[in-house]
Amino acid sequence: MNNGNLIIKNANELVTCSGFKAKVGKEMSELGIIPNGAIVIEDGIIKAVGTTEDILKDHDINNYRVIDASNKAVLPGFVDSHTHFVFGGYRAEEFSWRLRGDSYMEIMERGGGIINSVRATRQASKEELFNAGKKRLDSMLSFGVTTVEGKSGYGLDCATEIKQLEVMDEINKAHPIDVVKTFMGAHAVPIEYKGRADEFIQLIIDEMLPTISEKKLAEFCDIFCEKNVFSVEQSRKLLSKAKEFGLKLKLHADEIVQLGGAELAAELGAVSADHLLQSSDCGIEDMAKAGVVATLLPVTAFSLKEHYARGRYMIDQGCAVALATDLNPGSCFSESIPLMIALATLYMKLTPEEAVTAITINGAAAVDRADQIGSLDVGKKGDVVILEFPSYKFMPYHVGVNTVEKVVKNGVLVFDKEMRN
Repeated sequence: MNNGNLIIKNANELVTCSGFKAKVGKEMSELGIIPNGAIVIEDGIIKAVGTTEDILKDHDINNYRVIDASNKAVLPGFVDSHTHFVFGGYRAEEFSWRLRGDSYMEIMERGGGIINSVRATRQASKEELFNAGKKRLDSMLSFGVTTVEGKSGYGLDCATEIKQLEVMDEINKAHPIDVVKTFMGAHAVPIEYKGRADEFIQLIIDEMLPTISEKKLAEFCDIFCEKNVFSVEQSRKLLSKAKEFGLKLKLHADEIVQLGGAELAAELGAVSADHLLQSSDCGIEDMAKAGVVATLLPVTAFSLKEHYARGRYMIDQGCAVALATDLNPGSCFSESIPLMIALATLYMKLTPEEAVTAITINGAAAVDRADQIGSLDVGKKGDVVILEFPSYKFMPYHVGVNTVEKVVKNGVLVFDKEMRN
C-alpha cells in the first residue's frame, strides 16, 4: 500500500467547497455537500469524489488505507492565511496593560508592541525559533489547519528578517503543515530609525528586498499601512518595488484608522488586504472590483476590544472574505480556529456556510493557492479534515470548542484525536 493512498467513506456530509478561485458574495454559501460521500486520494492527490456507493463500485479498497467517516462531516483542510507564528519572547504584561485600558498604540509609543518582540526575536537563536514555531504548528494542526501563512517582521533588520524566513523554510520541511512565507520587514519602524520612516523604507528596498528575492525566501511582501507606522505613500513605494522583485502583495490595512489601505490594495492588485476594521465603503467596493481577498481577523478585534470588521457588509458588496487567526505575540496570542469561527458567526454576521468557505477555498485564495488546496476537487492536494460530528454546522454551534477529530495531509493521517486519548 503506497503512502498517501487513502479512501474516506460513508461521510454524513462531504463538504467539497468546490472551486479553483475565491468565492465572492452569494457564492460563499455554496458548499457543494455530498451526502454519504467518499473521497479517493492517491499519492497525496485527490483522484475521485462522489457518493460512497459510486466510489466503492469503481475502486478496490484493498489498495488503500480506509477511514470510515460514518456520522462525521468531512471538509477540506483549513487554511490560516494570516499569522506571525515565528517570534521570540512573549508580551503577557502588555495584555494586562490593555485590560486596564491602555490602547495598542499607547503601548507601542512607550516601546512595547512590535518593538518588544523585535528585541526578543533578534536575540533568539534559530533553534529556539524553530522549536517554538514548530510547537505552535502542532497546535494549529489539531485545529484542522493544513496550510498556514507565516510573516516575518520581528527583525526589522536584514539579518533577523532572513533568520525568521529561513526558520519558516526549515519548519516547512519538517512539519506536515505547508508554510507560505511572507516578508514583512515593514512591520514597524525600528528604534534605530525612529522618526526616519522614509529612510527605513529605502533600506528595505536597497538591502532587504534584493536579498529576499535572490534567495527566494518569500512569496509575498506585506506592510503595516497605518497611522504613525507607514503611510499610504510609503506603502505604495515599497509594495511597487516588491512587485518588481517578483513578490506578490499583501497589506495590513485600515486596522486602527481609516487610512486608505483598502483602496491601495485594490490599486496595486494585492492578493489580499487584511484586518480592514476601519475600511471605507469606497475601499471595500474597490477591493471587490479588483478581486482582492478581504482577510478578516476577528480574534484580534476581540483581543483588542475593538469593533469587528464589517464581514456581512463586505460579502453583500461582492467581496471574497477569508478568515484567519493572526496568531502573534501581542495583539492576538491565539491560534484558535473555534474561537475565530464563533466570533465571525456571532458578531460579524457570517453564516456557518460563509465561515466554512472563508477558511477553506477563500483562505487558499488569500495565499494564491486556490488551484492547489482549499477544496475537495480532483487534482488538488489530499488535505482533509474529519469532524467528530455529522455536520459542519457543529463548528459554530459547539461554541469555542474544537470539533476536529482527524486531519489528513497529502493523503496521510497526521492527526487523530482518538489516538491521543
